[in-house]
Amino acid sequence: MVSTKTTLCGITLDNPVIPASGTYGFGYEFAELYDINILGSLSFKGTTLNPRFGNPTPRIAETACGMLNAVGLQNPGVDKVISHELPKLFEVFKKPVMANVSGFSIDEYTETVRRLDTVEGIGWFEINISCPNVHGGGMSFGTDEKAAAEVTEAVRRVTKKPVIIKLSPNVTDIVKIAKACESAGADGISLINTLLGMKIDIRRRAPLLANKTGGLSGPATKPVAVRMVYQVYEGVKIPIVGMGGIESAEDVIEFMMAGASAVEVGASNLVNPYACRDIINDLPKVMEKYGITKLEDIIGAAHR
Repeated sequence: MVSTKTTLCGITLDNPVIPASGTYGFGYEFAELYDINILGSLSFKGTTLNPRFGNPTPRIAETACGMLNAVGLQNPGVDKVISHELPKLFEVFKKPVMANVSGFSIDEYTETVRRLDTVEGIGWFEINISCPNVHGGGMSFGTDEKAAAEVTEAVRRVTKKPVIIKLSPNVTDIVKIAKACESAGADGISLINTLLGMKIDIRRRAPLLANKTGGLSGPATKPVAVRMVYQVYEGVKIPIVGMGGIESAEDVIEFMMAGASAVEVGASNLVNPYACRDIINDLPKVMEKYGITKLEDIIGAAHR
């Protein structure tokens, strides 16, 4: 009998499959379709200190083998998440969850984490550092190793729960950013976030998205994501959560062999709301096919 268990920053998961933030809402919506307790965990919708309506529409565009999004972190704000969204989630999900946090200043990150830290059901913080730094000229925190380290260090001071930093792939050297976060106290690295892209509306002769650019996700990003997970695994000693175009149990195994201890499934949830359930159900059969008895044994196997 195979074992799909894995460990992420000291917390054991029944399997490595986690719906990615932004494509699974606050989780309880999917509980109407199937028992979401089959999941390893879930990363709930990106949360900011204050409510955000998000970007103007159109903010979603289909592309070959993927999609562009410029939703703009739409969410009701941390206080409403704590008072309204998470109680509804914890009625139907009985495992630790991952709190995905975004901010536009270090103070926003730390205050949001401080408030969420009181919620018992949160097992990890996933800190999205792809946001523009309003005090740093608008450059994303995740594209500068010093800024990435500053956010990591600040968040690390306000919680004892594991802090996983979600990295932007829109950089020249992803390993350098990951190492800076590790040195600043990160317990794990999550990668990759979306790749910056654009689509032109030929009839209008203008960008299709109101925001002009958006984040590319889906199968088109997978080779880039696997490469970055592989590189970061060789550069840091902390666990990695891998994501980018995962559609199947085979994809999960590939990411784990590259170095991921767990994975997140994003765009696939928008195409098939049963995607995570199907991947989890297929995982034991695929493990048997490739002679894998314990999933944890294959983490980083491609490096050996």
